[in-house]
Amino acid sequence: MNPTTDWKQELTASERYDNISKLKKYLSVGGLGGNIQKTAFERELDAFNSSLSRSAYDALCNPDTLTEPNGKSPFSETLSSPKSPGITIDLLSTSRNGLDIRTTKKIFKDLFSGLAYLHAEQIIHRDISPSNILLPRDINGSDPIIITDFGTAWHPSISSSAEPVDQKCLEVGTTCYRGPETLFSNTSYTTSLDLWSTGVLLAECLRSPPTPLLESRRGDEDGNQLGLILSMFKTLGTPTEKTWPEAMKWKTNPFQWWNIFPSKSWDELLPNVEEDGKDLVANLVIYESGDRLTADQSLNHAFFVEKLNSNH
Repeated sequence: MNPTTDWKQELTASERYDNISKLKKYLSVGGLGGNIQKTAFERELDAFNSSLSRSAYDALCNPDTLTEPNGKSPFSETLSSPKSPGITIDLLSTSRNGLDIRTTKKIFKDLFSGLAYLHAEQIIHRDISPSNILLPRDINGSDPIIITDFGTAWHPSISSSAEPVDQKCLEVGTTCYRGPETLFSNTSYTTSLDLWSTGVLLAECLRSPPTPLLESRRGDEDGNQLGLILSMFKTLGTPTEKTWPEAMKWKTNPFQWWNIFPSKSWDELLPNVEEDGKDLVANLVIYESGDRLTADQSLNHAFFVEKLNSNH
């Protein structure tokens, strides 16, 4: 590229967005991504936001602006989300300043609010992960975060013909954020699947520096599921019929495991994290799906209550 050329104008906004989408998916593979890819992401995002065609592109990608001749939205019978590539959690948490507790609380309060809305409609997102949570340009402003990538979401009306309620797809989720029920052939999972993923993500953001709670290989690598299961057991302890009773009725259950691992305490897993934060994570990252807090219950957790004389 000619050094005198304004590289921000070299590509169209649409081309920039394609680059951002590809980099976003790449960054999600390793949990929080690498420095080279992060730098490229920042460069593309800056160029996109500086593009003269940004306003037009935003309008094009906003479903509310699209109508058919009959006046109805073409998205009335599909799952959609606005393509507004702000900063993602994975990019922000690996930036120079990382995630402070106030920002973390704002992000996750918005996330639980979004999930509460989806779950009230019986929609399961099925891929809550860092790269699918887009933050507003001004994280301290009033604009909420955006939950993106509904490509694998399950909807009771739209999805039921291909995936009946008790025969849902198991190959959903991203690496270490996958719910344990999908690893043991439970095709009847519910919205609580999203709460596990959110709890794992919250634990990651509360850590300093942010690091994944669980370990997993890339989805295209051999042994990725076995590696994730092993990481779960080493972290939360090997489940028993007492700690995971719903698994007793599954075709593949987790109880025939040769090695018995003790569970680690949340004090060990989340050192220097306030008690309310540890308690919220502990009530989300639970094997038994029915024991996990719902999105509505999470919103009312003490973690989100403003405390007097607090620096948080």
